[in-house]
Amino acid sequence: MMTDPFFSIITVTRDNLTRLQKTYQSLQLQSCNDFEWIVQDGASNDGTIGFLKITGALCESVPDLGIYDAMNKALKRAQGKYVLFLNAGDTLASKNVLERIKIEAEGFEFIYGDSIESGHVKKARPHTKISQGMITHHQAMMYRKDKIGFYNLSYSIAADYDLTLRVLKGTNKILYLDFPVCVFEPGGVSQTQALQGRIEQFKIRRAYGLSALKAAVIFAAQSGLYALRRLIPPLYWKLKALR
Repeated sequence: MMTDPFFSIITVTRDNLTRLQKTYQSLQLQSCNDFEWIVQDGASNDGTIGFLKITGALCESVPDLGIYDAMNKALKRAQGKYVLFLNAGDTLASKNVLERIKIEAEGFEFIYGDSIESGHVKKARPHTKISQGMITHHQAMMYRKDKIGFYNLSYSIAADYDLTLRVLKGTNKILYLDFPVCVFEPGGVSQTQALQGRIEQFKIRRAYGLSALKAAVIFAAQSGLYALRRLIPPLYWKLKALR
């Protein structure tokens, strides 16, 4: 009898074949193969489907309402104990990332680690600071499948923040991994629509009971950090190397 995999690696994509191949190659290098690769494709026309047929991916290709609708569709098919989202172009930080996580994961409901972006190590913040924003890249977080729920589609940019807040409020079984989990591929909607993301995060904080004043202060701090990244990148990355 086949047993369920330990990990469900979920990738959502649409017309992004070159980056999707990059993600696939990263998974192929893993020393741990106790995972399923679930690809939710938004009806691509660039050769993605033909490629996926030779990879062994559990692929569904149908139109969707956006990235979080696609993630919800994939979550309904996931059979792994833990779920990790890697978008097309994202990769795992080393060949033994899954092996290292599997050794430490048992008993935890939320697992997170550092990430690599633009050649820089981006340290995760303590999970207790989740009210200030995402503590690490979504691709460096793992959720136990029976605790994750689904994304709220009323948020088009920050539904991952809403989901993570919800999970963290419902558990104290949290593990921080002091090493990079993913290599983040820049250029996604969280960066190209950063202002909309901050606005949605403001609304999410208010929905979870944070005062308007505190939510506004965090919004201003996030905006300042975004400006710092654009104007003085070396200082930004120096700050991000600290936990």
